[in-house]
Amino acid sequence: MITLNNLTCRYENTTIFENISLNINKHLTILGANGSGKSTLAKALCSLVAYEGDIMLEGKNTKTISLNEKAKLISYIPAKLEVYDTDIVVSEFVLLGRFAYKKSFFDYSVNDKKIAQEMLEFLNIVHLSEHIVSELSSGEQQLVLIAQALTQQSEIIIFDEPTANLDPYNSKIIAQHIKKLQDKHTVILITHDLHLAAYINTPVLFIKNKSAAYYEKDFFNDATLRQLYNVAFISLAVKYA
Repeated sequence: MITLNNLTCRYENTTIFENISLNINKHLTILGANGSGKSTLAKALCSLVAYEGDIMLEGKNTKTISLNEKAKLISYIPAKLEVYDTDIVVSEFVLLGRFAYKKSFFDYSVNDKKIAQEMLEFLNIVHLSEHIVSELSSGEQQLVLIAQALTQQSEIIIFDEPTANLDPYNSKIIAQHIKKLQDKHTVILITHDLHLAAYINTPVLFIKNKSAAYYEKDFFNDATLRQLYNVAFISLAVKYA
């Protein structure tokens, strides 16, 4: 469970959102217009940006637990891969997901390497193992990011715009993987893609005007969407078969 108590984020003198309180019992989709604070909220959950208030992950306050412990609880998958080692290959990059478990000054264990290999197999990207990450396509890079997050074995996985740079075919592949991961992980999805959000089909947190509204159900109907987005919608019917 994730509990937010009066969560507020500001950049310099600008308030992004304020006083969000919410219990997230399982999966969640975060929606809202550009600049509403969706990614800021995700980064706050992972302590990647400063915030006021409290965030509890499985009953533990993120302000008081170690980075390694936090990494075992939650992982963040950005919309776009950023690689600082331009020569790193996929197998090495995915193995970095085990860093929180690695003993200082020691190499990754046999078990670490086994878990990384299993995640490559799970996502059907073993054939990319020795490819340089920066030379992969956008769809392949997104799968590699997911593989690293799964190797981290955190209970909660945040996807930040996972299909933003993908064509329809690769969007379908990513959508199917996200759906599958809901069986074993708490999945938090941030997206502008309402078709993807409807397919994933979780409760929705909609951020607007520095505050947030929670919808347990009945979000994906024309009246609600029109009210929130100020745009007319045709009913969403989504299949990623």
